Amino acid sequence: MKISMISLLFILSTQLSFAKSPAPLKVEGAVTVSTVQAKALINQGVTFIDVRRDVDFTKEHIRWSIHLDLKQDFTESALLDIVRKNQPVVFYCNGELCQRSAIASEKAVQWGWKKVFYYRGGFPDWKKAGLPIE
Repeated sequence: MKISMISLLFILSTQLSFAKSPAPLKVEGAVTVSTVQAKALINQGVTFIDVRRDVDFTKEHIRWSIHLDLKQDFTESALLDIVRKNQPVVFYCNGELCQRSAIASEKAVQWGWKKVFYYRGGFPDWKKAGLPIE
C-alpha cells in the first residue's frame, strides 16, 4: 500500500502535535527546587500539593502530600483552605513533561502566595530517589 507524501506529512504532524512539551525550567515568582531541596522542605513540614489527576494521586503519591487536581479542584479558595498565603508551599506533578505544577505555581504567585516552590522533577524524581510514597 502506497502512502502519499501528503498523507505521511499529515500523520507525522498529527503525532507531533500530541507530543508533550517540556515543563518550563522556571516560574516567575517561584523557586524551582531539586529533589534534594524538596526532601529538605518536606522534612521542615512544608505543605506539598499534588496537582495531578485523581487517578494518578490515588495510584501513588508523595507521602504527606495533599491532592488538588489542577483541572478539577485548584482554586484560590481551595488552596487557601490548605495553606495560608504567607506559608511556604510546594507544587508537583508528573515530572519534566508535566505542565500542571508550573501552572499551579504561576497561579499561586498571581493569587498572592509569597513562598512558592516549583518541584519540576515531581513524582517521578521523588520515586526514583527512593523517597517515601503512598
